[in-house]
Amino acid sequence: MRLFIAINLDDKTRAGVCRVIEGLKPHARKGRFTPAENLHLTLVFIGETNRVSAVQGAMDELQFPAFTVAVGELGRFSRPCGDIYWLGVEGESLEPLHRQLRDSLVGRGFALERRKYKPHLTLGRELVLPRELDLWGLGPREPLAMEVKKISLMQSERIRGRMRYTEIYSRPLKEAER
Repeated sequence: MRLFIAINLDDKTRAGVCRVIEGLKPHARKGRFTPAENLHLTLVFIGETNRVSAVQGAMDELQFPAFTVAVGELGRFSRPCGDIYWLGVEGESLEPLHRQLRDSLVGRGFALERRKYKPHLTLGRELVLPRELDLWGLGPREPLAMEVKKISLMQSERIRGRMRYTEIYSRPLKEAER
């Protein structure tokens, strides 16, 4: 199984992100946009493993309060065959949550990627857009923020040539103290 731990979007945030994708589509010369049902914020990419119970254990030992994230500006990772376009996600708790999960998984023997964590929502891959395109003007029209109340263990499968992400386990976060 190909697994990752993620934050799934609420309906309002998903709709706002989809509006940004719809704004990008007319400008794309090529590439694949992320389907609405696949939009998520990856916390830790695990990769191929059958050790589901070990991942669940790492999630279950987490003592982390619910928190709020905000969707930020549009950006891209440059690639030779087309860029990855994304919306940044900000929140003070994202890095500590990522680090706690990562450390717990490494302690359980998982070999994880070492690259710096860059919280983002992938809008599309292998996209070719005009370089002169004003990305600033294509970002979210209104502020997008959501409360994160749970984290999800997701399975990634390719079915008939399309990626499908399925939640196979979730763990609620602690109620935020007011």
